[in-house]
Amino acid sequence: MTWAVVYSRALAGMAAPLVEVEAHLANGLPSFNIVGLPDTEVKESRDRVRAAITQSGFDFPAKKITVNLAPADLPKESGRFDLPIAIGILAASGQLNQKNLHQYELAGELGLSGQIRPIRGAIAMAYAAQQQQRAFILPEANALQTALLTETLVYGARTLNEIVAHFNQLQPMVAVEHQQSLPQSNWPDYPDMADVRGQQTAKLALEIAAAGGHSLLMSGPPGTGKSMLAQRLPGILPPLTDNELISVWSLQSLLPHEQQQYQHIRPFRSPHHSTSAVALVGGGSDPKPGEISLAHYGILFLDELPEFDRKVLEVMREPLESGEIHISRAARQATYPARFQLIAAMNPCPCGFFGHPKKACQCTPDAIARYRNKISGPLLDRIDLTIEVPSLTTTDLLQQPAGENSATIRQRVEAARQRQYQRQNKINAQLSNRELDEVALISDSAKQTLAASLEKLSLSARSFHRLLRIGRTIADLAGACEVETTHILRAINFRRAL
Repeated sequence: MTWAVVYSRALAGMAAPLVEVEAHLANGLPSFNIVGLPDTEVKESRDRVRAAITQSGFDFPAKKITVNLAPADLPKESGRFDLPIAIGILAASGQLNQKNLHQYELAGELGLSGQIRPIRGAIAMAYAAQQQQRAFILPEANALQTALLTETLVYGARTLNEIVAHFNQLQPMVAVEHQQSLPQSNWPDYPDMADVRGQQTAKLALEIAAAGGHSLLMSGPPGTGKSMLAQRLPGILPPLTDNELISVWSLQSLLPHEQQQYQHIRPFRSPHHSTSAVALVGGGSDPKPGEISLAHYGILFLDELPEFDRKVLEVMREPLESGEIHISRAARQATYPARFQLIAAMNPCPCGFFGHPKKACQCTPDAIARYRNKISGPLLDRIDLTIEVPSLTTTDLLQQPAGENSATIRQRVEAARQRQYQRQNKINAQLSNRELDEVALISDSAKQTLAASLEKLSLSARSFHRLLRIGRTIADLAGACEVETTHILRAINFRRAL
């Protein structure tokens, strides 16, 4: 045989399109060419592949070698094609048995000694291979990351020799053992809600936000516990489901290897207010996921919200509605999931002491207006809950008893979410308007109260539906089948204008 085909995968956002690596050996002056829209990293694989083959004890063919990466119009980047190129050359030269090669997909970067180094996007590629019912051979470090893909057959390899021995049936490799998500007994050591003294209204707002997946904005003077409360929200959220964990780990696998974090906890991202729009939503010439995608199925906490550039904040408007972000560049486009829970905190004015019982505010009305206008009306309209976190007196801090711990609150949150999944198979924040009308089960009196509030407060249609979602979540926490007037009134109380 002078020709062989090896299957591999490219990366285009979260997608992993199939790439056929065709290797052909022909008579003529020895040469080694790679075609099929390869970038510089792929072109450099010629030297890595040559050295890895010879250092592994195989013969590098003294032929005219042509490697085609099909389809030709799909950009190919990174060193992940080193391994399939090397396997293709060995198969075409008769040093590797091709009999079962069509049942596998391969990806990995080769070292000059024949060692296989980790790559990006392993989970996304392995999941795509699962859909084609093919096994996947990856670097050993990447193969361990795919253990959650229970229906995917993945092999981890450390050297090129191991893979050749596997195909030549000299020493078969052992597939990676599948694992389940984190047991409840191994719950992470989150900061406990019991540490927060007082602030019962804010705690209740966090519980509602956790139960329904709603966004939340807290406003209050410095030192009232806004950041402290936000850091305790992950501890009252339910654990990630297996499907959510796979999606979160898939996004992590797209990062450079040294930045990847494979944990069983919900992501908590807290970018600094100097963060750029590209860092927040993702981008670059080869679009990478940003903070909103890395917070997928977790929390994006924006402290000192008005200090962010207004243009940076505006880019979150569409992802807050759709749960995904579309990034378009001249040469490439990518779509990443971004179903994050926005938690934000801000001061009431530039100095922070507007409305403080003891400290006088030094800001003029114009300065306060300019400060609050840094957050646009359309963005505020997309935030479900807006509350004030007041300053507590020394007496309140000393005399307030310890509140409920996070485990107790989490039990109520999990029960409320269980009701939502049984009723509509998703949390309330993800309901479309049509689904909301079908499953909200709002009573006639509550409808009248909501209609009157809509007219009195001059609320938008978006606010109307958000109030209905919040009311539905409050009813779920109370174990009520119907959304009653009290639930709607409480929802309105948690959606105050700043």
